[in-house]
Amino acid sequence: MMKQATLLSSSIALALVLGSASTIVHAEDGINVGGAIRVNYAYKDYSDASQDKTGDFSFDMAAIKFNGQKGDWGLAAEYRFTSSTDYIKYGYGYYDIDPDWQLQFGINKVPFGNPGFISNSFWFGIPYYLGFEDDHDVGIKAMYEKNGWHTDLAFYKNPEYGPTENKRYATDLYTGTINGTEYNNEETNQFNVRQTYTLEHEGGSTTLGGSMQYGQIYNSKTGNNGDRYAVALHLDSSYKGWNLQLQAMQYEYDAADAVDPNKIGVSVVSWQYEIASKGQAYSVNVAKTFNTDWGSVKCYNDFGVMTPDVADESYDNSMQNVTGCAIAAGPTYTMIDLIMGKNMTFSTANNDHVGLPEVGNDWDKRVNINFGYYF
Repeated sequence: MMKQATLLSSSIALALVLGSASTIVHAEDGINVGGAIRVNYAYKDYSDASQDKTGDFSFDMAAIKFNGQKGDWGLAAEYRFTSSTDYIKYGYGYYDIDPDWQLQFGINKVPFGNPGFISNSFWFGIPYYLGFEDDHDVGIKAMYEKNGWHTDLAFYKNPEYGPTENKRYATDLYTGTINGTEYNNEETNQFNVRQTYTLEHEGGSTTLGGSMQYGQIYNSKTGNNGDRYAVALHLDSSYKGWNLQLQAMQYEYDAADAVDPNKIGVSVVSWQYEIASKGQAYSVNVAKTFNTDWGSVKCYNDFGVMTPDVADESYDNSMQNVTGCAIAAGPTYTMIDLIMGKNMTFSTANNDHVGLPEVGNDWDKRVNINFGYYF
């Protein structure tokens, strides 16, 4: 679990600071180069080795980021390096059709769920581990924004890496063997629609929206196609430094010729695991930002639950709760999190899956501190 947790940290923390925008951004002419260097401390209460050493402190990641525009044409890209691998997060060109419409083509952010993130924490929310938060795939996206309305229309041919590759920033379907089950699934031909409306009010704003996603699942062994879909309703409301995020989503992966139709294999950050093939995920996040003379502090609690909806009644709910604070001071950004997981991948000792039968009946806990310098 140490390798997967280290790589997970490198993906998530920088995303929260340098994640691709969910609104239309018009850059100035010229190419800007930036990036980050991060280190990480982790303590796991369910690991004897971690307890004996009082945790582990290590290099987390480095990243380089490009963003720029020449006239109506622009580009945006980010590439990441860890101690054991490297991978692209996104890389796309864009064209400003007019002040209201922008066209993006390449590896760009999939418009699904709450714009930006459905989380405040270093650890992301449960939708990330199911493939529905801050995902980036290869395709074309049209974005419209005017008078509070924001519309995303997108088509994605496939993920940023092939199905047998597990080095990737966000969760996608995996081809390979996991826990003795053979998977031959590939994501292809995906359509996304998201509509939001932002209402400005005294002390803040509220964004309401809905998302829909549909795509195929190609079985590379049999040549047959299955399908997949997801729908979500989401809210993001801010008032005088307070923020509330709510999201409810339903998803289903209906793979052709599946060995076990109750589950499916996915991969992310050089790891692979299994999730229930159908279910719901609910997110409730609360945050408060405090401004100071030297920067800001945002404290939050992110809670998520995934409820499997498959034929096998032994499948159990997965839950995750993260309580923490993010401290911004000059070019530095530090996230301090207490992560609690139950029947949840990455945050538990014996349950490296989401929504499958639970091993034991405990909440596992870990402390994570991530420090980054951004330039």
